[in-house]
Amino acid sequence: MAGLPELAVFDLDYTLWPFWVDTHVDPPFHKSSDGTVQDRRGQTIRLYPEVPEVLERFRSLGVPVAAASRTGEIKGAKQLLELFDLVRYFVHQEIYPGSKVTHFERLQQKTGVPFSQMIFFDDEMRNIVDVSKLGTEWCYLHSCPEWNESSNPNSRVRDICKGPSQTLRSSAVAKPHLRHETEGNQEGIFRCICKLLKCICV
Repeated sequence: MAGLPELAVFDLDYTLWPFWVDTHVDPPFHKSSDGTVQDRRGQTIRLYPEVPEVLERFRSLGVPVAAASRTGEIKGAKQLLELFDLVRYFVHQEIYPGSKVTHFERLQQKTGVPFSQMIFFDDEMRNIVDVSKLGTEWCYLHSCPEWNESSNPNSRVRDICKGPSQTLRSSAVAKPHLRHETEGNQEGIFRCICKLLKCICV
């Protein structure tokens, strides 16, 4: 890919927010009087802090953004995009269970953008491997290895924010069709994306 991508595609769970929407939180969601987003039990939930900045950066560059999630909690995921005021950034939302190859094929049909001109951000290697075979560029976002899955989403945000900054590197090992990955803890992932944006803008 030379220059900017024609479409940036984001996963949702552990990419935009630090939880599985069908497991770690309880839909339906609502916005409380203090402006925070809460689940049915009143638990406050948050995005990764740099998410709005990164999505705004893509918009300022004129790069359309789409969502590709395989969650079974479709209604809850879409509700969170609304409540976090992110829906305005997404020109398409492909949110349903199944292989993300299907998500990308539908995005290609809807947008006309070649797979080679898309870039994909996801935290699961199985999705990266599947979609990269289409010729799509990728950025693999590692989850925090120290995370205890029994912790609540707010603790996860705090734990992640204590981690070191990410490093972004090209991956030439074993899978030459895969382009970029992040290493370390989840904190700083979106700063990595900003670095990537600087690279592809050159």
